[in-house]
Amino acid sequence: MDFGDQFSGKRVVITGAAGIFGRWIAEAFAKVGAQLCLSDIRGEDLKVLARDPAFQHTQVLIHQTDLRDSSSIEDLAVVIEKEWSSADILINNAGIYHRERLMDMSPQAWQGSLSVNVTAPFLLTQLLAKQMIKDEKAGAVINISSAASNSTQIGGGHYSTGKAALAMLTRAFALELAPHHIRVNAVVPGFAPGSEVSSLSDEYVQNMIAQIPLGRTSGPHDAPQAILYLCSQEASFITGATLHVDGGKSAGTYKKADK
Repeated sequence: MDFGDQFSGKRVVITGAAGIFGRWIAEAFAKVGAQLCLSDIRGEDLKVLARDPAFQHTQVLIHQTDLRDSSSIEDLAVVIEKEWSSADILINNAGIYHRERLMDMSPQAWQGSLSVNVTAPFLLTQLLAKQMIKDEKAGAVINISSAASNSTQIGGGHYSTGKAALAMLTRAFALELAPHHIRVNAVVPGFAPGSEVSSLSDEYVQNMIAQIPLGRTSGPHDAPQAILYLCSQEASFITGATLHVDGGKSAGTYKKADK
């Protein structure tokens, strides 16, 4: 999709930028001329990312943010206001997932999961939206959700709870920010093996692909192009929506017919 120069000079904040989806999103916005603020807890990885040739023609700010810490989130907002006055686009991409049964989970682990997956998007959207309103910007917020918001599994209950809450938070912010012409939507990316912290066996990957109607994993252009669209003028009448970019996996149970 050709977005012309509508993103040229736009200021975009991306959390979890050092991860695979965060990098893909950052590269997509850099290609259309946006300025970037890349946030992640992995500070050294951010420095390496910022030196990548993909970002040599755009302004890049980096901020080592601990999304479990509200003071670190507030510091990110202070840096953005100091450098830019306000952002145009916020991508709440960061998320954490570790497999742990609810019956074995400590209160600290539970709070840690929800703090990154729900509370951080709430605080960042609140803080950056106030800056957008101050500058009378018609901004856009994208929350990166998951199919886990609709279906859970043993060991993933905390993550699914957080993503389900994020889905409702998307709608709630969409309602409250609509009078300020700030749109809030969510994108559910498809399965991308490189996004997992732990290594995955070939058997596991092939089993996952077999459940995807379009027969492949998510690539570097799939979710980012959907995000660009939702942030563009072409989507100016879309808010409070969730767009699944998952090869049809969310449509229902899929099993290839025997030949």
